[in-house]
Amino acid sequence: MAEVTPSSAEELLDIVDEQDQVIGRARRGEAMARRLRHRCVFVRARDADGRTFVHRRTPQKLVFPSLYDMFVGGVVGAGESYEQAALREAEEELGVSGLPQPVPLFRFLYETPEHTWWSSVFEARCTLPVSPQPEEVAWHAFLTEEELEHRLPQWEWVPDGLEAYRRLQQWHGR
Repeated sequence: MAEVTPSSAEELLDIVDEQDQVIGRARRGEAMARRLRHRCVFVRARDADGRTFVHRRTPQKLVFPSLYDMFVGGVVGAGESYEQAALREAEEELGVSGLPQPVPLFRFLYETPEHTWWSSVFEARCTLPVSPQPEEVAWHAFLTEEELEHRLPQWEWVPDGLEAYRRLQQWHGR
């Protein structure tokens, strides 16, 4: 989910422990290179008809290039709250302004041998026309739940987003 470009590599992040308590700060590039636990947000954006915004990342992305995602989001900056990051990231990735504050649902610790971050999952209603950044999003559409479920085994998804989606389905009792 997180992209590291020369400018974003310098972004300052809070480094957190297993209980999501801040224990320090590091530049984004260092956090990724040294596998330092930080914070991320996942926002499930739905249109007025309840369809989910789904997109494919551009091939230029350094983390999870060309993979599909059913969330918008990214890293939480140093001193930034999950709620602030969710709104900022959703507006940036959808290419909108004036989005209602995303609703927080739950948090979980995402850990693999390569990555570790505390993840806060949100939902947002986006009734505005979207205009995703072409350097971030290669393709996008709003899909029904049935269309999304049909695509899950067919497309290659970002692993952290897939885990967030699995947990979201459980949270909804599905």
